[in-house]
Amino acid sequence: MEVILLEKVSTLGNLGDIVRVKNGYARNFLIPNKIAKRATKEAIKEFENKRAELEKNQLKKLNDAKELSDKLDGFVLQISQKASVDGKLFGSVSNIDIVYNLKKFGFDSIEKSQIYLSDNHIKTIGEFVAKIKLHSDVEKEISIVVTREEL
Repeated sequence: MEVILLEKVSTLGNLGDIVRVKNGYARNFLIPNKIAKRATKEAIKEFENKRAELEKNQLKKLNDAKELSDKLDGFVLQISQKASVDGKLFGSVSNIDIVYNLKKFGFDSIEKSQIYLSDNHIKTIGEFVAKIKLHSDVEKEISIVVTREEL
């Protein structure tokens, strides 16, 4: 299926590109999330009429992501978890835990799907690095320090 991109997608293309994707990807992800539209003649005309507005919105999203990236610069997230004597956690620290703790510090716009850990979960005490993809062009690394919860 051919779709016209309504925003930049790092794996597909830029705003306004007409790309061919699998039908399911278009129907189940791109179109419902308003990332793309079917590339019909009417949709292309409508896109050209709204192009300036969409580019303005895209630039605003990029600037917001850069501003958030500057706020995250040098930020260290500390998470306390119950752990055994040898440093293994009773459970693990996942993207959901990271987002929950980031919200405590006012980073409400970060979602769990934007966070990438080298492993899917942190299972020991120590210092780790997480990548946060704020925008298709903006990625930030933060340090996560997992400590033993004091009883």
